[in-house]
Amino acid sequence: MSQDKLNPPNPDLPHQSPVVPNLLKTDTKIQFRCYPGISCYNECCRHADITLTPYDILRMKKNLGLSTSEVLDKYTVPFEMDASGMPGIKLRTQNDKPVCLLMNDQGCSIYEDRPSACRYYPVGLLAMRATGAPNEEHHYCLVNEDHCKGHDEDNEITIDQYRDEQGVKEYDDMNREWYQIILKKRSSGPAVGKPSNMSLQLFFMCSYDIDRFRRFVDSDSFKATYLLEEVEAQQLQQDDTALMKFGFRLLKQVLYGENSIPMQEGVLEQRIEKRRDILEMRRQAEIEEHQRKNDIYDNMEK
Repeated sequence: MSQDKLNPPNPDLPHQSPVVPNLLKTDTKIQFRCYPGISCYNECCRHADITLTPYDILRMKKNLGLSTSEVLDKYTVPFEMDASGMPGIKLRTQNDKPVCLLMNDQGCSIYEDRPSACRYYPVGLLAMRATGAPNEEHHYCLVNEDHCKGHDEDNEITIDQYRDEQGVKEYDDMNREWYQIILKKRSSGPAVGKPSNMSLQLFFMCSYDIDRFRRFVDSDSFKATYLLEEVEAQQLQQDDTALMKFGFRLLKQVLYGENSIPMQEGVLEQRIEKRRDILEMRRQAEIEEHQRKNDIYDNMEK
């Protein structure tokens, strides 16, 4: 049975990987402890390769007192999460070495709002969905790197206890629908085709740049397309978390046709007609291209 996997902290593991190849469950016990004074304290922050999630960006925004656009510009770098170009972001590091920009002399400057991958370390989250299954399952793996001495500490703890200790459960709950969106894209494979540039831009904005997304939701073009109750519209202008979750709903609707946001009367019909016109234009272009190639071959044979 094939399975689709998502490993947010490090989706493209190198061949020589420090990940121990065992799937762990919440009641699995690991031996680990990290604390100020251990010889390797903050060493993991000097080997940073951190993939960020939507809720990570909201917490960073709040802590740093910046807009999401500013957080993205100053503290992140983009990358492609899969072959179809689904956009992801990683924490930016110093130019000459992989040291996190958020590090200072005392350690992490945003420790109370640090990203989920940092909270999980040395545990990795694996969201998996068997082909055809309606829901994903969460498993875990263990990362054991040479620089980390926490594995040598005499402290046994279950994965679930560690998640509680690190305050990561809230992050998982907030990001759950986003993980589902990515998993569905991966499970659909090439049958769905490469998303359009507009879809990729929408994915980036809904996932990471909430402040820009808020302006989009408040725009005349959005209001002409989608029907929102006044109370919900006001909440989306004031509540980042509500707006983030609304963005996930919009992505499911645009990418997969999971309609949960009502549209203005006649908009859907107009979109269907426009799509029909686009398909016809593409068909005509393919016919003309085929004819052009045939004409070239005919001329070569003469």
